[in-house]
Amino acid sequence: MNDISLQIAQLRREYYSQPLNEDSVNDDPIVQFRNWFDHVVRVEQPDPEAMTLSTVTADTKISARIVLLRGLDQRGFVFFTNYESRKSRELIANPHAALTFYWSSLNRQVRIEGSVEKVTRQESEDYFQTRPRGSQLGAWASPQSEEVSGRHALDQMLVEIEQRFKDQPVPCPPFWGGFRVKPVMIEFWQGRENRLHDRILYTLRDGVWRISRLAP
Repeated sequence: MNDISLQIAQLRREYYSQPLNEDSVNDDPIVQFRNWFDHVVRVEQPDPEAMTLSTVTADTKISARIVLLRGLDQRGFVFFTNYESRKSRELIANPHAALTFYWSSLNRQVRIEGSVEKVTRQESEDYFQTRPRGSQLGAWASPQSEEVSGRHALDQMLVEIEQRFKDQPVPCPPFWGGFRVKPVMIEFWQGRENRLHDRILYTLRDGVWRISRLAP
């Protein structure tokens, strides 16, 4: 084993947390998620809304990246992106995805799997107008996931977009909008001592959420 591998192998810590039991969680996983999310916001962990989005292409190749949760209700979990990006092309080809949240400050993880749909155009436009102007301009300037010649090319595209919308509101680009992950499985993971973690699983069957426990 080389030095780096040995160093990595020795990285470990114990997880000390309160138990997570079947009788202590809410019957509704969306409510349970909100409870956990409110908690992680209160402890001020950086970027609590950051989540790993995993997608599969039409030929079963997997990719993952971090995106930001920007909406949540009983319909599912919403994020926004360029519809011409790689992630969007993969979701259009195979409209299923997994989301993963990891909140190290609370020793908690949430895994979500489900089908994916685009949000309405009105939802995308409404959210776009809440973004800072710089983010709005950036959405127009960046040909997301396409190869560019260098940073200077992006900077130049931003200059051109700034001129295009000078002294006027920035509209939502037609190639930009949201996706909603509609969950059929949500797992709540609580780190515990000796790696005997608590895993509470919600599965949606015939419109009803079923709660079970998984071995760690």
